Amino acid sequence: MEMPVETPEWLNVCFVQKALRKSEEDNSINVIDIFTKPATKKGDNYTSDMIRAMVEYTQDEAGRKVTKKKSIIIKISPINDGIRKDLILSSPLFNTEMSMMSNTLIKMNQLLKFKHLLSAKCLYIQKEDIPLLVLEDLAPLGFRMADREAGLDLAHSILALQGLAKFHATSVAVCEKEPSQKQLYAGGMFNPDHPHTFRDFFNVSVESLGKEIETWPEIDQKYAKKMINIASKMYDIGMKVSRPREGDFCVINHGDFWVNNMLFKYNDAGKPISHICVDFQLAVYTSPAIDLLYFLSTSPSVETIENNKDVLLDEYLKTLSCTMKEIGCKTQPPTIEKLKDSLKERAAYGMIASFTVLPIVVCDKDNIRDLDEILGGGDDGGYENPSIKGALFRKIISKRIPMYDEMGLLDL
Repeated sequence: MEMPVETPEWLNVCFVQKALRKSEEDNSINVIDIFTKPATKKGDNYTSDMIRAMVEYTQDEAGRKVTKKKSIIIKISPINDGIRKDLILSSPLFNTEMSMMSNTLIKMNQLLKFKHLLSAKCLYIQKEDIPLLVLEDLAPLGFRMADREAGLDLAHSILALQGLAKFHATSVAVCEKEPSQKQLYAGGMFNPDHPHTFRDFFNVSVESLGKEIETWPEIDQKYAKKMINIASKMYDIGMKVSRPREGDFCVINHGDFWVNNMLFKYNDAGKPISHICVDFQLAVYTSPAIDLLYFLSTSPSVETIENNKDVLLDEYLKTLSCTMKEIGCKTQPPTIEKLKDSLKERAAYGMIASFTVLPIVVCDKDNIRDLDEILGGGDDGGYENPSIKGALFRKIISKRIPMYDEMGLLDL
């Protein structure tokens, strides 16, 4: 059973009033009432507790008191005790996001003159006691999640990669002006400073997938053996391929760029017209191949990725180059050849995402587990994630494993 997040006692009128007064720099704000509810469904948010609050308040405008309503998101490092709480508090995740939201992203958004939003506005940050962020709620602006299980179609995928390209381009400009920004994001997903539970998640996932494949008649058993052999090295391989290299074109990567960490806005015909990122806990300064491989391995539908990979890469590079030129970057963008080379060199990153994140993406809602359940696992206290048994995942991964083997990735 998942514990619903109770609204903590400190999250009251007084706290919200302090946050709003600070964010609007206006002490005439008086909060009348707040209504709270959990902001995400199970399986949508692994590393923080999110509460949505509808705030009713008054504010002085031209000498009159005006009553207003505003929806905000309070993102809190995990409250309920458990593996997840220990994991997040002992890792650099929350600090990374605070630094992105209160510093780097503000500068990145300004470069685009707010014509395209890269992120929600951060209204308030608390570093002491309980680390938390108060963010504007993107739902009233028309943003919502795309359908995770179906996979993104071409229109969604192009929009996502254009958004990613703008994100990467503006990060280049920010790092040119302030090289110290790069040091803020040296961590990422594969980071020696993460607690061992983090490492376990990847290694044990791949091991249990290897064992699962032993029961699949449609797949050559040599692959299962190779995967079980390589499982204990997964995290180290992740660290190796995600580090920046000499002479690489580098950007601040989102670091966790998959369908769950983005929202889309739609027109009346239901066509996606705008894209925005959320969740910046794993931002990392390195080759953009990291975000690209992670996204392409997890988020587009099978059909989209099988038929349009080049279209997607071209769209990304076109937007990256245009944006870099527009905002006056001195650094040159990579050529398409150079970009494809870096994707090849780091292909193992996509493989790891396929083995560990993809099963969560295509998992049907009834089988979704939260992080405490996955890591605390089965009856034997081991790790348990039923999503690797899903039919769609099985179909996709049976095709990908031989391909990874052919690339030599199962012999690393």
